Amino acid sequence: MIERTADAVVVGAGPAGAATAVTLARAGLDVVVVDRARFPRDKTCGDGLTASALRHLGDLGVEPADVASWTVVDRVGLRAPDGRVIDLALPGDGVHAAVARRADVDAALVRAARAAGAEVHEASALASVATGPDGVVVGTDKVSLRAPYLVAADGAWSPTRKLVAPERSGPGYLGDWHAMRQYLTNAGPDAGSRLWVWFEPDLLPGYAWSFPLPGRRVNFGFGFPRTPGVRSGEMAATWRALIGRPHIRAVLGPDARPEAPVRAWPIPARADPAALTAAGGRALFAGDAARLADPMTGEGIGQALESGIAAARAVLSAGPARPGLAATSYATEITAGIGVDNRLASALSRVLGRSAGANAAMRLAGLSPWTRANFARWMWEDYPRAVLATPRRWRRGMLAPPAAFGVSDR
Repeated sequence: MIERTADAVVVGAGPAGAATAVTLARAGLDVVVVDRARFPRDKTCGDGLTASALRHLGDLGVEPADVASWTVVDRVGLRAPDGRVIDLALPGDGVHAAVARRADVDAALVRAARAAGAEVHEASALASVATGPDGVVVGTDKVSLRAPYLVAADGAWSPTRKLVAPERSGPGYLGDWHAMRQYLTNAGPDAGSRLWVWFEPDLLPGYAWSFPLPGRRVNFGFGFPRTPGVRSGEMAATWRALIGRPHIRAVLGPDARPEAPVRAWPIPARADPAALTAAGGRALFAGDAARLADPMTGEGIGQALESGIAAARAVLSAGPARPGLAATSYATEITAGIGVDNRLASALSRVLGRSAGANAAMRLAGLSPWTRANFARWMWEDYPRAVLATPRRWRRGMLAPPAAFGVSDR
């Protein structure tokens, strides 16, 4: 068993954990990351990268060339419950939306963490966590680590939370959204040229999607807020019904075929402030472990990256001896940012939960070139969801920020 000390231990090397590690390592801290997986590894996801996620990836040193399945998209097709179809164009000054397999994105982030100076232990499963006034001791099946701080970025069912704060683990917690996806090959040209989102009446306030990938492949799936009693068999039946609907099949193309099994996964989307910290601030939770996904769309990569960076900033600002300040700083930043945006998203989700509300939203979005352009930016998180309701975030150009990557990086 290897024993060592560090300035911070990060459990989980996905987007939230890697973002934490890069930020801390760049600031000169000794950071150790542990993850039970060996990268690259598959991660069930819709694979869409919002403008917010893209900016964070760029800031963390991940470039389009680093991600094998990187696919830039500049058009979005929306279908309302009443059958109205709206075509939205994203700005052409760079990359405002992209699709990439999570296996490729996460592997690139792990490489970025190592390049920044973090030590990453793959295939190293968490076994124990002990907390005290001076820090934490984290044990895996291979190493024992002592540090002032632990950042837990280990997913919706965070093993760290069960060890550090079992009273907050929530027995029986199954996520706040259900989602299901499958990779298809031989997709038609319409599916390969733009993002598609279908607001089907029987899914509201959820939706179905088709996101393009290289080689005539697409990520096809659906998601909706969880309701008690929904079983995996019912979700599988919904998937089979969706892929057979004429308007969806017309986009996917007659030759589209599965190339991998259907996968389902839970999405935690409640942004509970009590889920952000534990052990007096010695443990901070980020990404899905903090349950920060968007309650309207289920998107979580941008939120994971943002929360990981925020956790690192809290550790840096507080220093090793003031965990209480780290907890306060982190909770304040998340509550005032992601928390506000998610509250608005939750309210809007209730509007979209009825066909009349979803149809009205689509009519409003399609009124003019201006509304189409700005709805596309808002939908794809080119700026924070609730920016208009938070004056502290107002600044010149806030509704038309520059792209994460320029035209030459597409």
